[in-house]
Amino acid sequence: MKDLADAEGTDRVDGVDGGVGVTALLVAAARAIETHRHDALARDEYAEQFVRAAPASAGWPVRMRQVPDGDANPLWGRFARYFGLRTRVLDDFLLSSAHSGGARQVVLLGAGLDTRAFRLDWPSGSVVFEIDRKGVLAFKHQVLDGLSASPRAARVTVPIDLREDWVGALCDAGFEPTAPSVWSAEGLLFYLPPAAETNLFERIDRLSTEGSALAFEVKLDRDLLEHRDSPLYTATAEQIGIDLLKLFDRNPRPDSAGALMDKGWSTSVHTPYDFTLLHGRGPLPEENDALAGNRWVFATKPRP
Repeated sequence: MKDLADAEGTDRVDGVDGGVGVTALLVAAARAIETHRHDALARDEYAEQFVRAAPASAGWPVRMRQVPDGDANPLWGRFARYFGLRTRVLDDFLLSSAHSGGARQVVLLGAGLDTRAFRLDWPSGSVVFEIDRKGVLAFKHQVLDGLSASPRAARVTVPIDLREDWVGALCDAGFEPTAPSVWSAEGLLFYLPPAAETNLFERIDRLSTEGSALAFEVKLDRDLLEHRDSPLYTATAEQIGIDLLKLFDRNPRPDSAGALMDKGWSTSVHTPYDFTLLHGRGPLPEENDALAGNRWVFATKPRP
C-alpha cells in the first residue's frame, strides 16, 4: 500500500507522543472540555483521563474554567466546540445506522482515542472494530484498563498501520463483508494523499454490502495556506505546539462523495454549520475561517 506509506512517511511516531498521533490527544481534550459544559453536545468521561495520562498533554485544560479567555480562545473555545459538535453528529449517525439501519458491525478507521464502544448505547449483537497503530491502541488500553472500563458492545481492536494490509487484518479479526456495516473516518483523510484516500474508499466499498453506511470528514479548500494565519491554526501551534498545516496533505482532494455515488451509494454533504443550526450551539463562520472548507459526508449503500 505505497500510497498510504507516502501518507505517513513523515510520521514515524507509533503512539500519541508526536506527529499525527498527538492530534488524538487534542481531540480528547476537546471532548473533555465539551463533557464539562453545561450545554454539552456529547459526553466522554474517559477523555480527561487520556489527556492526563500522556506527558505531551498533561498540562492542557480539560474544563473551560482552566482557559483564561474561555470561549474567546480560538483553540479551546471555537476549535474544541467544533470537535464536540463533530462527536455528537457522528455519534448520532453511527447509532442510527446500528439501531434503525441494522448495521451491527462498526468500523472506526484511525480510531485514535475514540471511546464509542464504551459510552454509546449499542444494540445487542453489535461489534465495534477499532483500527489504529499498535502504539495508539496500547496507550488507550493502558488508560482504560486502569479505569476498569467495560465496553457496551463487543470490542475488537485491530492494531495495524493503514500502510499495511488492514483489510486482511480486519477480516481476520472477525469482520464479515457479507453483513451490513457502518464505517467512520473521523479526522483521518486530512493527512492522506489523494491516491491514498481514493484507495481507502475503494476498499471500503468492496467490504460493504447493501445496507451499509459511511461517515467521513473532508476539506475542500483549494489552498490550505490561504488560512495559514487564521486564529485557529496559529493558536493551536502557539499554545500546544501542533502545526496542523505541516501535518495535512496539501494536494487537491479527490471527489470521494462523487465517487461513492458513482458506485451506487446515496450521499449527502454538509457543512459543520448546518449542525450548529440544528443543535443551536457550535462554531459559526468567521473571517479567515480555517473551518470554511470542512465538510461532513454521510453515505449509505441502498438495499435492492
